[in-house]
Amino acid sequence: MKLEDHYDVVVIGGGAAGLSAALLLGRARRRVAVVDAGEPRNIRAGHIHGYLTRDGIPPAKFLELAREEVQSYGVEIISATAEEVHPDRRVCLEGGRTLTARQVILATGLRDVLPDVEGAEARWGRGLFQCPYCHGWEHQDQTLAVLGTGECSVQQALLLRQFSSDVTLFTHEMSSVDVEAQASLGSRGVRVVDGRVQALVAGPESLTGVRLESGELYPCDALFYEPGATVDTSIVKAPDCQTLENGCVSTDEFGRTSVEGVWAVGNAADPAAQVIVAAGDAYRLAVAVNAELIDDDVDEARKVPAGSAGD
Repeated sequence: MKLEDHYDVVVIGGGAAGLSAALLLGRARRRVAVVDAGEPRNIRAGHIHGYLTRDGIPPAKFLELAREEVQSYGVEIISATAEEVHPDRRVCLEGGRTLTARQVILATGLRDVLPDVEGAEARWGRGLFQCPYCHGWEHQDQTLAVLGTGECSVQQALLLRQFSSDVTLFTHEMSSVDVEAQASLGSRGVRVVDGRVQALVAGPESLTGVRLESGELYPCDALFYEPGATVDTSIVKAPDCQTLENGCVSTDEFGRTSVEGVWAVGNAADPAAQVIVAAGDAYRLAVAVNAELIDDDVDEARKVPAGSAGD
């Protein structure tokens, strides 16, 4: 093992969470490497919203600025894919390189599972959206709709009603909409249309319509959908971290996993964490990680007999 391949902390994932943790640890004068495969979850989105001083910034520009900041504190960014993390905190990269670390932070994020609807892949982030808080303002007073998947879709439709008076809930995968939900939606003028959506009809910048399997075509400028998500199981399971039912890594309040020296933050631990939340959680986690390193430094120093060389 080369000396240059040993770090105080290796962060896997170069999104908002991973880079935020690396920033604080770099400022704490720790030797830090960020392993980044260059595939952030939000790269398809046009802009980031809700992040003070960065509202409206394209995700790629946000990451460019963040990388510049962390590198100014000596953090090394390694453009590679982490293939496996061992319980002894060896991180194996694609191509054969292996890094060792005193602490490892999993900030791998998630991969969204898109609906089996024609046009969904092409229009994700460009007409098909997840978060009304992120994209509702840009589509205010337009014809909006929700692709039904469950109870959360009712709440999504009610939330969208704040941005437009023209909102439709397509039941799609929902078996039914109960009487109480129907009453709530009806009270706000949200239409409920039964049937599965077959295809999205693309416009120049967003959508122009939604076609059902029945052949009916409904006008629609933007469709909202709560996707499923998957975690990179090869990274999470290699050190045998405990996981939650949704596949995310189980952590304590500070981000510690069930494996000593391995931490998790961002969407890898919380699928609902938006960019600003993931960055904030990572700051708190980095403080805890540095505290662990300080404890290790003290323990190591106390092993050295008084009066020995270098004391």
